[in-house]
Amino acid sequence: MTSPQYATAGGRPEPVLAGQVVGILFRQTSTRTRTAFSAAALRLGASIISYGPVDLQENTGESTSDTGRVLSRMLDALVVRSAQSDAELPAYAAQSQMAVINSMSASEHPTQALADLTTISQHFGRVEGIRVLYLGEGNNTAVALALALTRFPGTELTLLTAPGFGIPEATVRRANEQAIAAGSRFTVAAAMDARPSDVDVVYTTRWQTTGTTKPRPDWRDSFKPFRADAALMKVYPDAVFMHDLPAHRGEEVTADVLDGPASIAFAQAENKLHSASAVLRWCLT
Repeated sequence: MTSPQYATAGGRPEPVLAGQVVGILFRQTSTRTRTAFSAAALRLGASIISYGPVDLQENTGESTSDTGRVLSRMLDALVVRSAQSDAELPAYAAQSQMAVINSMSASEHPTQALADLTTISQHFGRVEGIRVLYLGEGNNTAVALALALTRFPGTELTLLTAPGFGIPEATVRRANEQAIAAGSRFTVAAAMDARPSDVDVVYTTRWQTTGTTKPRPDWRDSFKPFRADAALMKVYPDAVFMHDLPAHRGEEVTADVLDGPASIAFAQAENKLHSASAVLRWCLT
């Protein structure tokens, strides 16, 4: 599927990035996001250079800011999945020639939120007024979702996370401020009995976020009540199911839900490509 406003008469995207070069720097594993940005850049006519976690001279001591200054003289954009502190992305961006795109950092996953909003809009025909129940871990996907969805009037986002695994308080405050300004609702809780009576979307992610570990060996016990299974979906018979993938089947979601008729998780994965295309166009045209 190609977004119609970006397609040629033959259904392929216009090569609006022809002659431009996009760097793809991923310090962590990735299936969807790395492929999405690589494919999007190529389909839009750009060339790509891919870097693994130890390919750049930062690995031998060069500073991130110096690396950014050098790359900015050769690349038009750098897509970064960071494994380091949140200071890494601003260091790359401390120059005025090269766009720097956050394809996941320790604190946020903004391009995932774009794919989520695209999927919701695609399915319901709107984002405004949609009610979302998010379950499990307060990770970077949850942060990005909270900061994105609360901007839309009438939306209701309920984050139910395992005790001790919620999103940062600073994010809660910011999302609440956005909700007040937009006329949306934002709720956080650490128990399933706080779930709303009705929702349009049930959303979860895997409990072990990429590149992280849990402090307690028995942490899964805290997460089990937050599993998305058939019993939960029966509570919300008209809701669709979303998951950012990859999924650990049998943990955060059962196979019958992920593969069931309510699931739009794989359409959501495809929308990573369309969201990546939109980001690249916005940055480079």
